[in-house]
Amino acid sequence: MHYQEYNEKIVHGTQDFPLAFYHVDQEHPRYEMPFHWHKETEIIRILSGSITIYLNEEAFHACSGDILWINQGVLHGGTPADCVYECLVFDAAALLMASSVCRRYLNLLTGKKAEIRPFFSSDESFVRPLADRLFEYAKKGTPGSELATLGALFELFGTIYENQYFVSESENEIPDPDKIHVLKPVLEYIDHSYMQPVTLEELAKLAGMSPRYFCRFFDSYIHRTPIDYLNFYRIERACHFLSTSSWSITELAYRCGFNDSSYFVKIFKKYKGITPKQYQKMFAENASQG
Repeated sequence: MHYQEYNEKIVHGTQDFPLAFYHVDQEHPRYEMPFHWHKETEIIRILSGSITIYLNEEAFHACSGDILWINQGVLHGGTPADCVYECLVFDAAALLMASSVCRRYLNLLTGKKAEIRPFFSSDESFVRPLADRLFEYAKKGTPGSELATLGALFELFGTIYENQYFVSESENEIPDPDKIHVLKPVLEYIDHSYMQPVTLEELAKLAGMSPRYFCRFFDSYIHRTPIDYLNFYRIERACHFLSTSSWSITELAYRCGFNDSSYFVKIFKKYKGITPKQYQKMFAENASQG
């Protein structure tokens, strides 16, 4: 899955059928999920292991069999633990607003008057079988599978509304979007500037806060300090480059914002448990076996 920009601008699926299927396991170069958001809806199906997903101010620990529903515009990131998961990213409005009946329900979501519940456990019998069917159709990619996928998507949305698996605006549980928007320019700045020196003062200024207050605010949403997250993101970008380039460790360190290659190796090992060269070797071996 591509997380190169926090506000994802990549096209998921095609213009005629804006729905894309992704499979993510430990061999994926972006196995960790940096914080980002997108205009599309995303459904995550946990196949094995577990993952902690942060959605705006909430944290959810999902295990095999669980379903996560990420509404459009929600800031999210995740930390997997021996996890294999699949994702569907789709433009619900483009796919489902074919009739006035559909538009009436989907306008509740796009108008932020309601949000579908973010978490469905494996024992919620209404949702899991429908989600499984949707994923199996979507991953086929064969002629006609678009129709089956669309039918399964309609059925899933219908079941969610029929059983009232959503939170209405009147329940005051929908997060304040103004608070979330404060973080988005900070995350975009990290995304665009991680290869350069970045200071806490710069990040705090973008959020319009003092450094001390900004640290507490950032940690309450991202569950890391700003500098810890900056280094985490730099290492995630380094993993991507290790799997796609032939740069030396020194050049890689420089391109990922580290002025000292020894320090880069130390930080890399802190987050990944192995050195960059060991990671590169492991990835190459897995790719040759695949």
